Amino acid sequence: MSGALAAAMLLDALLGEPRALWSRLPHPAVLMGRAVAFLDDRLNRGEARSLRGCLALLVLAGGAVGTGALLTLLPGRVAEILVAAVLLAQRSLCDHVSAVARDLRISVGEGRRAVALIVGRDTTGMTSADISRAAIESAAENLSDGVIAPAFWFLVAGLPGMLAYKAINTADSMIGYRTPRHEAFGWAAARTDDLVNLVPARLTALLLWLASGAPRWSSLARDARLHRSPNAGWPEAAMARALDTTLSGPRSYHGERRDFPFVHPEGNRDPGPDTIDAAVRKLWSAWALGLAAVTLFTVF
Repeated sequence: MSGALAAAMLLDALLGEPRALWSRLPHPAVLMGRAVAFLDDRLNRGEARSLRGCLALLVLAGGAVGTGALLTLLPGRVAEILVAAVLLAQRSLCDHVSAVARDLRISVGEGRRAVALIVGRDTTGMTSADISRAAIESAAENLSDGVIAPAFWFLVAGLPGMLAYKAINTADSMIGYRTPRHEAFGWAAARTDDLVNLVPARLTALLLWLASGAPRWSSLARDARLHRSPNAGWPEAAMARALDTTLSGPRSYHGERRDFPFVHPEGNRDPGPDTIDAAVRKLWSAWALGLAAVTLFTVF
């Protein structure tokens, strides 16, 4: 199991997401998104929306597990490795975050355009520091959601577990919001996503912590608890400490300002493109440590 994961991690790091392939075929994440949208349209109505949301999540996760189980029946492990590599996002994450630094060096406007592709907050009016913080926060959170968590669930439950995780995470990203439409229907997706990310988020923080020379863990844990999310705060706090940069803080969603607390408030509050580049290097350092750990599992 761990040997297949190591191969998938290397394949993802080398190839990322080839445009020539995904311009012709729908990416698995796109297919999952379509399934979530279909269930949202058909089930998110009438009474008992929380129960309907639970049913939708069971259908999504069950379908993912079934698909993974069928793929593992194919001879050899090539299909399993290829699908696992597609479901990992290390290379694409680093490429997207690096693009923000590159475009921000051109102009603040170009930086806003680039960061809007990877964050959900309002980007109009962002300063260079705001853009940099947003990119770095996205880097840390997506290292957990897009790399460490799917790898963890592959180790725990093989390709079925990895696909189930991606289905749950996709559902949370689409319907797991406290809006009038989704507060009840998306409750199950949001709470389940919190649960399946509980261990991976802390593993991600551990890898970033080790990649940064292991500063005081107690300070990192304190910072993590300042975050609005029970899980995202851990990789963000680790990245903030690794870069000695303040993250999180106030931002705007759909025109509404949200006064979130700062994480590592005593850090540098004026990050720029160089800080984003440093964050990308931390992503690769943490990835390398994760690969080393998976390889050790394979050997021993």
